Amino acid sequence: MLNELVNRLRGQVRIRAECAFPERVLNLCGAQELAFWDLEWESPTAFTCRLSRRDWRTLRRVGQNLDCTFSVVRLEGAPYFLLRFRHRQALLMGLVGCGLALFLGSFFIWDFQVEGNETVPTERILRALEKNGVGLGSFGLSLNGEDIRNHVLLDIPELSWIAVNVSGCRASVQVRERIPAPVLIDRREPSNLIARRAGLVLEIQTIGGVACVVPGSAVTEGQILISGVEDTDTVGARVLGGLGRVSARTWYQLRTSVPLTVEEKRYTGQEKTGFSLIFGTRRIKFFSNSSIEGAEYDKITNRHPWSLLGVPLPVTLVTETWRFYETVPVPQDAAQAEKAAEAILSAQLREMVEPYGEVRSSLCSARQRGDTLVVTLSAECREEIGEAAPIYTDDTGDLGA
Repeated sequence: MLNELVNRLRGQVRIRAECAFPERVLNLCGAQELAFWDLEWESPTAFTCRLSRRDWRTLRRVGQNLDCTFSVVRLEGAPYFLLRFRHRQALLMGLVGCGLALFLGSFFIWDFQVEGNETVPTERILRALEKNGVGLGSFGLSLNGEDIRNHVLLDIPELSWIAVNVSGCRASVQVRERIPAPVLIDRREPSNLIARRAGLVLEIQTIGGVACVVPGSAVTEGQILISGVEDTDTVGARVLGGLGRVSARTWYQLRTSVPLTVEEKRYTGQEKTGFSLIFGTRRIKFFSNSSIEGAEYDKITNRHPWSLLGVPLPVTLVTETWRFYETVPVPQDAAQAEKAAEAILSAQLREMVEPYGEVRSSLCSARQRGDTLVVTLSAECREEIGEAAPIYTDDTGDLGA
């Protein structure tokens, strides 16, 4: 592969030799140390092969004494390609300018690739890099990785590590997000464990304090489950942290109303398309105005970055399409409306329960009232209902009023 590239850069000639004794031509090449390759026999008296430009000139000179006919099949390589433009100076200058621009442009950053972020948005990382001098068009050889890392980590405290590696026109940004430290519970802080919501106690585990309920008892919201005040026979009341876990059966009833007549979009078939080019950070629009008043439409934007021979260019073609529509009232099937409402209520229920427990069973019912469908979701869950509530004391340790 490398030899083929070198031969094409310095130029090569594919010739055809026809002779009564073609082996004499091959012996002559060996005697003159002329390199040839890609030998193909066309007949017992003719063959084709490739030689370099210099070896072809030598073979043509020393082969005049042979009873052999040489003909050029094809001229290949960069010298012959550029020779075609000897009478087209403007085009040749354009090619040289394009090559020079690609060479110089390879020292600047025109594309970013961010890896490793899960919760921190990519846009936020790119804005922090641009703030610290790393953006589109930045000179890649002048970047100070340590300085960039120190400043970006100050701007984004959610990151624990960042590295910017420049390869050609592309900057690869690798980040590592900081793992938040767990919240430590101070067992010495005076507190009660109260009910976050009403339920039927199934299980109670006390770590500190005195349990005020037993399994099987019903509790209301705000009721004390584990008290942080403990009575002793010797020193009286002692204040400590009421800690533990209380698992209970809870019930939820969520309700929502769904209209049976909805507005639906219907496209009119009218479309408007606009094109623009982005050079680095500057945008050139090829349409007069992008604002459309008094009309309803969907805007679809497509971006097509340009590249040449795999090298990204600082040019992006942006196509914006406006599809116009009108809204018309459409009746909605009651069964479909109930199904959609049940999915919404179930998602809301899971969001409320899953941090503390799980949904054991659920039942959905619907009732139509005029043009509205009222959907009700009833569910039974098992979850942790305890939450800590501080006990306020004065400086001497006595309970506050």
